[in-house]
Amino acid sequence: MQTHRRIAALLTALVLIFSPALGTAAEPARPNFLVILADDHGYGDVSAYQNAVVRTPNIDRIGSEGMLFTAMRANCTVCSPSRAAMLTGRYADRVGVPGVIRTQPENTWGYFAPQVPTLADELKRAGYHTSLVGKWHLGLTSPNLPNERGFDVFHGFLGDMMDDYYTHQRHGNNYLRKNQEVVEAKGHATEIFTDWAIDSFRQRKDDAPFFLYLAYNAPHFPIQPPEEWLQKVKQRAPQLSEARARNVAFVEHLDHHIGRLLDALDAAGLAKNTVVIFGADNGGSLAHAQNNDPWRGGKQDHYDGGLRIPFLVRWPAQIKAGARSDYPGLLFDIFPTCLELAGAKVPAGIDAVSLAPLLRGQPLHTPERELYFVRREGGKPYLGKAYHALIRGDWKILQNHPSQAYELYNVKNDPKEKNDLSSTNPAMLEELTTALKRQIKRGEETPWRAPAK
Repeated sequence: MQTHRRIAALLTALVLIFSPALGTAAEPARPNFLVILADDHGYGDVSAYQNAVVRTPNIDRIGSEGMLFTAMRANCTVCSPSRAAMLTGRYADRVGVPGVIRTQPENTWGYFAPQVPTLADELKRAGYHTSLVGKWHLGLTSPNLPNERGFDVFHGFLGDMMDDYYTHQRHGNNYLRKNQEVVEAKGHATEIFTDWAIDSFRQRKDDAPFFLYLAYNAPHFPIQPPEEWLQKVKQRAPQLSEARARNVAFVEHLDHHIGRLLDALDAAGLAKNTVVIFGADNGGSLAHAQNNDPWRGGKQDHYDGGLRIPFLVRWPAQIKAGARSDYPGLLFDIFPTCLELAGAKVPAGIDAVSLAPLLRGQPLHTPERELYFVRREGGKPYLGKAYHALIRGDWKILQNHPSQAYELYNVKNDPKEKNDLSSTNPAMLEELTTALKRQIKRGEETPWRAPAK
């Protein structure tokens, strides 16, 4: 009996000694974050969403090993506003970016508000190493360079689109940078950015968790797949038009390099506790044979073809493989999600909602919110004006250029937006128009042009 008591006492002591360590081990360490953002990637150009000719096994893998979201939308139907919203958790016009920031000042319709903290700022304060590889598209000069907006390392492209994926130039200028140093690179931009991303976590000098934002230019036009990828698609699917075959090859080339990235995470022993998020800044361009099926419209439209995006999240330490969510979120929900998972404070005043409960297999208890969309643009038919959309519950109002009358859809009964109800339900049209006015007024409190010098 005395011996049993001594053994029990010894076990109790061991439990007391090691219980803090055991408690720590029971919960995963703060995760790393890898946010992959494709450019103009249509919902129908990811094979996880439909049985189409395009094959994206590596993007699909993120969802099959994690969670696939079926009802996510971008924050805008074009590039810069979605990126500004994602990095701040605020609607884009509330951070000064209602339209595209371009390399030509006379055709720029946004100024990224310098005083607003970015996701990189917040995670850096929480002890994360922060890096951006690829496309920035939120400013060419101080104070809106990536290293001034929270990123420890920037290795990528400052501008909007590339005129050629092999020369990496825009209007004859080189916008490739390593931090603030102009750099040259050889090869296809998708391959280069993947190499740089892999190098960024292979070369870490400490054990700090990392936030890597990898923003590809692909599959934004010009549609430039390597020739061998194009020939593979043509042999497999000779029925495709030249334009469609080029786009399928372009997407499959991108998918291949995302696979390289996932394999590198595995090889580095980082996969289990790295949250990998794949999304896009807006829907695909119909003029360039991209696919947004089953939704109506495409890039630049406020129909769901311009807004619905593929969105997949993998986190083996927490997310059960094969999970799905129909939550109607927005791209900028990445902001509070990452902060909550990192154990960091979520700033007050943001518009985004954390998806963290969903990733943990829990219900998301949040009030129903309005989803608000704006795009300001120059040229015909915009002339520097903005056009808008708003979703509240099952109802959506939209316009696709500033002089157009608002259309009204019940997106629950009519998800493909075929039946405009604006003339048959004027009460609902008025209700949503009034709600939209409030959103527009809030957005117009923030200037979208740089202050005069």
